[in-house]
Amino acid sequence: MIDTTTGWLLVSLAALCVGLGKSGFSGLGLIAVFIMAELFGKASVGVLLPMLVVADLSVYPMFRKHASWAPVWRLLPPALVGMVAGFLILYWLPKEWAKPMIGWIILLMASLQLIRKYSAGTFDQLAHSKGFGIAAGSFAGIATTVANAAGPVFQLYFLAQRLPKMELIGIGARFFLLINLIKLPFMGGLSFTTSESLLLNLKLVPVILLGVFCGKYLLKLISQRVFEWMIIGFAVLLGLRLVIS
Repeated sequence: MIDTTTGWLLVSLAALCVGLGKSGFSGLGLIAVFIMAELFGKASVGVLLPMLVVADLSVYPMFRKHASWAPVWRLLPPALVGMVAGFLILYWLPKEWAKPMIGWIILLMASLQLIRKYSAGTFDQLAHSKGFGIAAGSFAGIATTVANAAGPVFQLYFLAQRLPKMELIGIGARFFLLINLIKLPFMGGLSFTTSESLLLNLKLVPVILLGVFCGKYLLKLISQRVFEWMIIGFAVLLGLRLVIS
């Protein structure tokens, strides 16, 4: 699938960003989405998915003590509904529409997070409402299916509930491990994940693991406030990039 030095450098960078993104820096995970889309087009969602599963399996035991499954079960039903919609979108809509749609979703969540910072009372009431959770779960389901880009949506939602960064990543490890395992057979059914793409994924496993371990180390050096602003900053920049691409 990759037959040039530049191609291998790009796909290795994507693998590194997958690991870093899964260990807390979700904006970097979106860089992997951009690179893989450039290399593989619409099929990139299926090529990238096993890489995400490898990272999920690595991150989950690292952050297992920092969270529980309860928040995952609350968010799962609307996420599954969003995934069904996402598969329909992936199958029927022109591929050039997918990126702008995900970009607008990410920008919406980033805007809500900024509102929380400057209008805390009003937003806290909204963030804990059932409707907000349903909307966030649905958006996450659509984003993860269409472009493997639900990380910022998920993190912005839980940041709105003022979760510490380690607990947030622990919940994310559980949520995305489950979601990505559910997606895997469907991507195979659409022929986006193939034996050839799985061989490529296997070659990239060491780079993914390097990203996971580097991300965990860097996370300890960054304060909660800086961590939150990094998520918002990456979400805005990459959301805009998706919208104008």
